Amino acid sequence: MRVTVLDDYQGIVAKLDAVRMLDGVGAELTVLTTHIDDEAALIDALRGTHCLVLIRERSSITAAVIAALPELKLIVQTGRLSGCIDLEACKAHGVVVRDGTGNPIAPAELTWALVLAASRRVVPYAVRLDAGVWQRSEDRIENEQLGRSLHGRTLGVWAHGKIGSRVAAFGKAFGMKVVVHGREGSRASAEQAGHTFMADRRAFFACADVLSLHLRLNDDTRHIVTLEDLMAMPRGSLLVNTSRAELIAPGVLLAALATGRPAQAALDVFEDEPSGASLYAGHPQVLATPHLGFVERDTYESYFGEAFAHVRRFIQG
Repeated sequence: MRVTVLDDYQGIVAKLDAVRMLDGVGAELTVLTTHIDDEAALIDALRGTHCLVLIRERSSITAAVIAALPELKLIVQTGRLSGCIDLEACKAHGVVVRDGTGNPIAPAELTWALVLAASRRVVPYAVRLDAGVWQRSEDRIENEQLGRSLHGRTLGVWAHGKIGSRVAAFGKAFGMKVVVHGREGSRASAEQAGHTFMADRRAFFACADVLSLHLRLNDDTRHIVTLEDLMAMPRGSLLVNTSRAELIAPGVLLAALATGRPAQAALDVFEDEPSGASLYAGHPQVLATPHLGFVERDTYESYFGEAFAHVRRFIQG
């Protein structure tokens, strides 16, 4: 039975310990390492696939794709189910869909790595050192080459959930004042953790030296962050988004950066990945990473251990 994994950019899946879950059940593993944007090309690449494993939301499995693959019987989503699979089409064509569990630790750690790297201008200094230049960053952010420490500054966290709460705890450990904005669930958990809850959205943006977005993307939160929100941020501030790019209204972030409010952005998510990252890669005010939030070995072993266990059970009946 053919098992296909899409979008394994690093070519790492076949080297994971988790792949042993497929031993002895007659699974023929095919791993595709290049993202396929074109729907017709994706269908051609998946012909003959019985079990399809998706790495998060890297590819969309539409009704047209499902209808064109009569041999497809199982789709497994690593992590939690999202909107990238047409569930109604799966039901209509008898395709079973399974998902796994999320892991808040890795994305929270990546968020904090971005906060530190952006605040201390780590990347521009490292790039210049590689070129043989000592302590010169050619940093064009408000004509300021020096980074800033975090102690004593204000961290704003929008949504105090599984990831946001960890980021807030990191901020507290670094001596930052933590301010949380969000729904009543965020209020209760933030106050229990000893953080300040701020219901006024504009005041929340206005007080945050570092502001990190951790909202779930849905119809209510899509494009929820406006130009007015961002331009309320202090000069010298940093916006961090490791959640979903679509939380921010189209074009708003680049327009706000041009005004210096915020002064910087650290981004791990983009619309239309991977091509959408080109709008920000190389921008002097942006630290951009290629959606690495969940991309680390422990998370991959967990994700694919669950995914291949689903495949194994399906094959065994």
